[in-house]
Amino acid sequence: MDTLKPHIAVVILNWNGKKYLQQFLPSVIAHSESEAEIIIADNGSTDDSVSFLKETYPALRVCCLGKNYGFAEGYNRALKEISASYYILLNSDVEVTRGWIQPMLHLMESDDTIAACQPRILSLNQRTMFEYAGAAGGWIDRLGYPFCRGRIFETLETDKGQYDSISEVFWASGAAMMVRTDDFLGIGGFDDFFFAHQEEIDWCWRVKNNGKKVYVCPSSIVYHLGGGSLSHDNPRKLFLNYRNNLIMIWKNQSASEKSVTILLRMVLDGVAGIRFLLTGKLRYCFTIVEAHFSFYRWVLFEEKVKTANKPLNSHSGVYNGSIVWEYFARGKKIFSDIVKIKK
Repeated sequence: MDTLKPHIAVVILNWNGKKYLQQFLPSVIAHSESEAEIIIADNGSTDDSVSFLKETYPALRVCCLGKNYGFAEGYNRALKEISASYYILLNSDVEVTRGWIQPMLHLMESDDTIAACQPRILSLNQRTMFEYAGAAGGWIDRLGYPFCRGRIFETLETDKGQYDSISEVFWASGAAMMVRTDDFLGIGGFDDFFFAHQEEIDWCWRVKNNGKKVYVCPSSIVYHLGGGSLSHDNPRKLFLNYRNNLIMIWKNQSASEKSVTILLRMVLDGVAGIRFLLTGKLRYCFTIVEAHFSFYRWVLFEEKVKTANKPLNSHSGVYNGSIVWEYFARGKKIFSDIVKIKK
């Protein structure tokens, strides 16, 4: 019966993304409208995104947030106003495909301990390649470096069906992520302080520490443009990634692990800074230093909740080694060369 059908809300967070809405919204409407409510949460756009939506798609619900709160707080504010059984967080630069929602819904409905899942994320411009932001599901190494099935650092794999199986992972991509509403809101949503970048990994880590699971559902397929808000080499993005990653480790690792992990990360971040310095990228070197001092300030003045967390290697989707060592020292660029895939 339709009355028993779970209510799904596809929520697209927009900031000055009229060109992406023009390009990608038609696919979202065509392949989602019969199964989900489509909502645009506008993060204080200064272009004419909102007027475009009202003129072109008057039936769509638009939630205007008033200013740019970033990815984390923007979604937090919008989702609190939306009643649904499941949210699908979708970037504005994602093209979806026919039947993309049902496989994820079926997976989530099959096990109420699954808090989130993501589709297979392929590159919009190279459609046989996995895309940077999530690929075929997110993993993490023992030092807190995130990577993916199908993407390690800047190396992207061709999709040859090697990651076709439904699999439990460590994190799901915020570019396209289905979450159970009760789980998302139950642990407080994203961390507002993150603003953008790695807030979804932090959230997934927290739900896993609370006994829930995160999966990838490869039979659901989307294509992501990527770099829509900040390009990969943008200093602001570099700052947020370095700072937020350290905060995430400090928040979520067990007390016996995190001090050692942070110390090792300081060393490795220092090596990265020297590498930027030697290649003439002085601005990037200063950005890493800035990120570290911002992390120190957070620990001293912003940290609010201290919890008893589980050992990192007790979770699925964790590589109990160093992805930096494997990639840069041993030259292993492919996920399956590093992590044994269970058949």
